[in-house]
Amino acid sequence: MGGAHPTILTLFQDEAAISIPTTVILEVVWVLRAVYHFEPPAICAALRKVLGLPNVQVKEEQQLVLALQWFESGLDFADALHLAQSQACEALQTFDQRFVKRSEGLKNSEAKVVLLD
Repeated sequence: MGGAHPTILTLFQDEAAISIPTTVILEVVWVLRAVYHFEPPAICAALRKVLGLPNVQVKEEQQLVLALQWFESGLDFADALHLAQSQACEALQTFDQRFVKRSEGLKNSEAKVVLLD
């Protein structure tokens, strides 16, 4: 966390538990992509470091792990997160042709992304 604000560094270095909602992670990814033009591998590396801290807690850790993996593989992060949260389903239906195409051949996905007519 080289250029991080001192308050943030103190927060993450403290032993107190930090809960990060999935929606906050979604927003962080959007800001890092849209505003700061970070590439997916850099975003994933940074998030994995934060999520790997002993005091950081997330509710949907396995889903976030999958979403980060798929984001690095070329899916949009929001799409990857939707798919990760749909793993108990047979299919995730969408109107997004690009999502369907990019999801083909994904590893570790139980749900298939299906285009709605």
